[in-house]
Amino acid sequence: MKSNPGGEIDLNSVIGRDALIQHLWEVVEQQSIVLTAERRIGKTTIIKKMRSAPAPGWVPVYQDLERCHTAMEFAMAVYKEVHQFLSGKQKAAHRGMDFLKSLGGVEVAGLIKLPTTKNAHWKEMLTHTLEDLVHENDAAGTRLLFLWDEVPFMLANICKKESEDTAMEVLDTLRALRQTLSGLRMILTGSIGLHHVLHSLRDKKYANDPFNDMAHIEVHPIAEPDAAHLATLLIQGEMLQTPDQAAAASAIAQEAGCFPFYIHHVVRALKSRALPATPDSAQRVVKEHLLDANDPWKLRHYHERLQTYYGSHQPAVLIILDELAVNPQPPSVNELLALLKASSTFDDREVLLSLLSLLERDHYLSRNTDGRHSFKFPLIRRWWQLHRSL
Repeated sequence: MKSNPGGEIDLNSVIGRDALIQHLWEVVEQQSIVLTAERRIGKTTIIKKMRSAPAPGWVPVYQDLERCHTAMEFAMAVYKEVHQFLSGKQKAAHRGMDFLKSLGGVEVAGLIKLPTTKNAHWKEMLTHTLEDLVHENDAAGTRLLFLWDEVPFMLANICKKESEDTAMEVLDTLRALRQTLSGLRMILTGSIGLHHVLHSLRDKKYANDPFNDMAHIEVHPIAEPDAAHLATLLIQGEMLQTPDQAAAASAIAQEAGCFPFYIHHVVRALKSRALPATPDSAQRVVKEHLLDANDPWKLRHYHERLQTYYGSHQPAVLIILDELAVNPQPPSVNELLALLKASSTFDDREVLLSLLSLLERDHYLSRNTDGRHSFKFPLIRRWWQLHRSL
């Protein structure tokens, strides 16, 4: 196996995700899923693996929705996939096609021309399309699973191009369709949390919870034995010199926090610098990456996104993260509040609890059995210390 940091991973070479994927297939039998994870964990690779090796009776369709900027573009993207699926079964998407024609859309030589009408009809287009799909599922027993990546980006695009009201309506429509169309399944994922999209919409008086019918499943870094196995395969594939392959692989896995993305990066760096695969070399490479002003691992987003996510509370969040990065013992909420009072004008325990909860959902923090917070990923904590000169 060759190192391929940031590239399209050979799906036959995905390590350590079989149990999770099996679990996802079991859950999707009953309900749709929101798949949450930090960036670089590999959630897109997971759903693409599901597409490449579906469970019996399922036809998974992967769609990157970041390119959709309006509700009608989304509805038409879904229509095209469903129409192709049904056409392959020698069925006609009657409701969807009839409605498309009524709007002025046509199909010529397999290419679908978008209707020239306003986006006001996207809901009917989406509803008729999915009704066709579910009707065929009931008849044939073959189900189409939507694997929708970058849903938060699509919603943000719709807010910007159309309105917050339209984004709210998209969410409510999808929930209503899941409730009324038996067998409709989808897995939603994205690089930014859906909870931030909902938070911004609730500022516009959106009170619904459009995902409360879905299972929320988090993707974690792979287990340490799997991470070491991946590192071993990469060491062998790159033909790195090593006096102790097992020790080197274990060190690479630990230094990279068991993130497959960073494991690939470490091995690529060892190869490009003609360094032997040893624990010392792995530690050296990781430290150089963490200190590199060019930020090859794109870790600066952990800092840069705080202003967008936390707004006026960013100064308090920085104090919290700085304290947790250097304190070997997780402080209590009251101790954090005292620190904030001493360092700023912040003096609201309820807001502090809310911020800590958001930092958990944004994968900065986790809680121990005593309810105390610390950095979730040791690698990110280490980078934060260096980045903030703590």
